[in-house]
Amino acid sequence: MGLAAPAAHDWDRLARRAKARRKTTQALLIGFLVVVSAPVMLPYFWMLTISFSARTGGVEALVLWRACAVLMPAVFAFALLRVLVRNAGLRLAGNLAIAAIALVVIAVSIGGDLHGTNWRFLWTRDVVEELRGQSVAGGEQFPWVWTALLNSLVIAVAQTIIVVGVATLAGYYISRFRFRGRAGFLKWLLVLHAIPAMTLVIPIFLMMHWTGLLNTLIGVILVIGTLELPFAIFIMKGFFDAVPWEVEMSAMTDGASRRQAFLRIMLPQVKFGIIAIAVFAFIKGWEEYVFVRTLLFDKSNWVMSLYLFWVSDDIMGVDYGIVAAVAVFYILPSLLLYVFCQRFLAQLTLGGIKG
Repeated sequence: MGLAAPAAHDWDRLARRAKARRKTTQALLIGFLVVVSAPVMLPYFWMLTISFSARTGGVEALVLWRACAVLMPAVFAFALLRVLVRNAGLRLAGNLAIAAIALVVIAVSIGGDLHGTNWRFLWTRDVVEELRGQSVAGGEQFPWVWTALLNSLVIAVAQTIIVVGVATLAGYYISRFRFRGRAGFLKWLLVLHAIPAMTLVIPIFLMMHWTGLLNTLIGVILVIGTLELPFAIFIMKGFFDAVPWEVEMSAMTDGASRRQAFLRIMLPQVKFGIIAIAVFAFIKGWEEYVFVRTLLFDKSNWVMSLYLFWVSDDIMGVDYGIVAAVAVFYILPSLLLYVFCQRFLAQLTLGGIKG
């Protein structure tokens, strides 16, 4: 005898049960992410609060906790809104409402403790000398933050261009051409990436000295770019592997040259991989400290990581509000880069990597 089909109300009950289970699972996942991310986000909120509230005499703990009690729920609300609301218009309205409420609450709770004097390093070049009680004429002038910012941008952008250009071309060649030693070459790429960079400090220092590139931004650019290339090449090779050979062959069959097929067909197919290695290469160049500390001596060549280190070392016991402000200013380019590129990175998929 055949089984009877479920009644209509059974289907409705099963649908409601599945919907309830999905909502419960999603709620538990969101709760887990909130609990895990809270300890990670708290130091950043403290740093932001200190940069706008700390004075020479210090900052009250009550101000920090009040600010975090507003900022953390606001960020979580932004995240929940992005997950739960699909309509772009409603999401924008919700974001504006959350931001307005957070600003009002902050103004009411800690508005009297907020100020912008910790950010005077942006327009006052001699602020570090003033805090150290040292006249500019009496000692070596501390470099301006804008000089360090420009040097960091030069290093990060230049080595990103090198890494993206070389890794894209090398990844395409390794993916599309067969040559003797190809498998071994791929294995050595990973081996080179696995070697700790700290072990290479002395050999790289000597090489820069012998080549006359010591204490130059060009030398740092070449070093960082070289160290980032192995993994970037391996990643791009995987992206090119994921593009079927027939796609490129059809373009060449229609009369396109190999170069035209590469530029017009292949590059658009691997744009997410290019964006990914560009973002990671920029971040690496921006945050680099070990090699800039080793290879750069003149203060005119200082980058943001060195600037933050020496500010912290010189005035941390005098006014840590400025140290926090410099730290916030230091992370802003990286944060903005992730904000503008997150929709591309969210769609990032790495194709099968063949040996």
